[in-house]
Amino acid sequence: MLSRSVTPRALRAAQRGYASASSASLNYTVSEASGLKVASRDLAGPVTTLAIVSKAGTRYQSAPGLTEGLNRYAFKSTENRSTLRIQRESELLGAELFSTHTREGLIVGAKFLRDDLPYFVELLAEVATQTKYQPHVFHEEIFPLLELSHKKQLADTLALAVDSAHGLAFHRGLGESLYPTSSVYKKYLNAESLQEFAASAYAKPSFAIVANGADHGELSKWTGEFFGGIPAQPAQELSSTQSKYFGGEERIAHASGNSLVLAFPGSSAPTGSSYKPEVSILAELLGGVSSIKWSTGFSLLAKAVEGTPALRVDTKSNIYSDAGLLTITLHGAAADIRSGASKVVEALKGVAQNLSKEDFQKAKALAKFKEFEYASGNQAGVALTGAGVVRDGKPYQTEDVASAIDSSSIEKVKAYAKEILENKASVSAVGDLYVLPYAEELGLTV
Repeated sequence: MLSRSVTPRALRAAQRGYASASSASLNYTVSEASGLKVASRDLAGPVTTLAIVSKAGTRYQSAPGLTEGLNRYAFKSTENRSTLRIQRESELLGAELFSTHTREGLIVGAKFLRDDLPYFVELLAEVATQTKYQPHVFHEEIFPLLELSHKKQLADTLALAVDSAHGLAFHRGLGESLYPTSSVYKKYLNAESLQEFAASAYAKPSFAIVANGADHGELSKWTGEFFGGIPAQPAQELSSTQSKYFGGEERIAHASGNSLVLAFPGSSAPTGSSYKPEVSILAELLGGVSSIKWSTGFSLLAKAVEGTPALRVDTKSNIYSDAGLLTITLHGAAADIRSGASKVVEALKGVAQNLSKEDFQKAKALAKFKEFEYASGNQAGVALTGAGVVRDGKPYQTEDVASAIDSSSIEKVKAYAKEILENKASVSAVGDLYVLPYAEELGLTV
């Protein structure tokens, strides 16, 4: 029990000290091994997360579906191991294999007991250099999964709306669909095109090795031993134009639900040139989903839509290497979305005009807490660190982000809210278009 003599100010000072002491191990160490960039942080505990993070996300693909196709090929047969052998050996070691992708990166990795690091470094090296891109595997295993991804995306109104908002905001590059949404990808995909894409995605300049819970010296040692055969240059340069924000409006009729996304220019990753910590504070200030069980919480949007409990509202700061997108998503009945959307815009106007110091401090504290909570996870920061290291050698450092949030001011948050309201929004409506509002009806410019 705390003594009554411990004041709130003293308690906060002690908490800051604890955070500083406990977050020292959250920073990444970066070096090179055999010409490859290697980043790691040695978190306490018996489990290691190891991944290849390649600059092969959808913004870099040269044809639709290549990123998702290469993602599905992860841990298929290599020159030394069959698919079955890879699965059986991983099971015997008590490990978990995973692969996923973002708009900027392809992440292929494993979670395992840290003593098994040499085996999994070797396995990932084989995935990168010796995967067999066999036509029968593509037709019998890969293509059916792509078809399922296509159908799943088309059935999800919220995913369609978020995808649409990115397309409106950025057009090419970051605006490319995260998953195949059109059957046109069939025209471009086959085992040969995926093998060509892999030759670029798994070349030395295109990816980094990232680990949480591993000794950096050990990781560098085994990387140097097993990744020596990686091509020095990509077969084709993976490039993307500098992201530029456009804005606009799109409306998609859908019979399976209703979603609306209001999106605005956001913040890049901390390693980018357009990093704005005030965006993450505004995202927590607006919120929508409570962080306190059995309570609507303090967030402005949670309070604004209290009368429509079936309406789900959420705010997210999507960060990328050279740009960002602040998205406010509404999902539920069309009539609830219509009434809720106008309240969202009113809440934004309220922030720009009269943000209270108390609300600002709570949002800033929550933004900082979520950074440290995220960083404490064993798989946290892998994708963002890999993207930053590949781009300019800079990892995602949680302490730097928390410090930037601390230094942000109420004036910056208010100015940012005012700025996005005065400029073009990206508004996507999916569902019952007879009821879902237009941007103009909400007072937004597109």
